[in-house]
Amino acid sequence: MTLDLSKVELIENEDRGRFEAHVGDLKAVMYRYYDDGSIVITHTLVPDELTGQGLAGHMARIVLDGAREQGLSVVPICPYVAAYIKRHPEYQDLVQRGPDQ
Repeated sequence: MTLDLSKVELIENEDRGRFEAHVGDLKAVMYRYYDDGSIVITHTLVPDELTGQGLAGHMARIVLDGAREQGLSVVPICPYVAAYIKRHPEYQDLVQRGPDQ
């Protein structure tokens, strides 16, 4: 399945504590919770049929842009999102650092 990211919409499922991207019958998810002015991103799952097409990066960008718009800092527990932020320095200012960092 070839993916057109411009047509993939990300919705926030507040009841399940995650963002969801629906592609046909498939669903990619990014789990999150909010904590004292921060969004904590814990895990990202993309179905095998959709991997390698930029979907996780598309989701990360939308969530990080949304965090910036809402004035939230980001705690990237999810290894994918942490790596994405390292590769995209424009998002590094969002990362909440501990007192010893």
